[in-house]
Amino acid sequence: MQSLFHLAYHVRDLDAARHFYGTILGCREGRSTDTWVDFDFFGHQISLHLGAPFATSNTGKVGDHMVPMPHLGVILQMVDWQALADRLTAQQMTFVLPPSIRFVGEPGEQATMFFLDPSGNPIEIKGFSSLGGVFAT
Repeated sequence: MQSLFHLAYHVRDLDAARHFYGTILGCREGRSTDTWVDFDFFGHQISLHLGAPFATSNTGKVGDHMVPMPHLGVILQMVDWQALADRLTAQQMTFVLPPSIRFVGEPGEQATMFFLDPSGNPIEIKGFSSLGGVFAT
């Protein structure tokens, strides 16, 4: 079964969100009103609504780093992940966890990076050479 996820969450400023998700991340904008905007988030639908973002805390452990929980994430093919990592690095993105590779040479080897949107919502982008490795143990 092929499916897409839909996630709706709060942002403080729709113009800042439009710039970040549309211009910085390169996501295509969809429908909107004066209180929310949809984006094609790498093939999935996110709906950003005006409001107070959810509380987060650095309680997730990724290697030796503590990362924000909860967080939104997406998994990309490695070539797409690398292109995005290069794009964000060139734009001087402030990373919570800079682009790096985890589990080198092991099942589930993956690239990852964490950053925050302008409202402080944490995002993780993972990259896999083969999507078949996503659930490898």
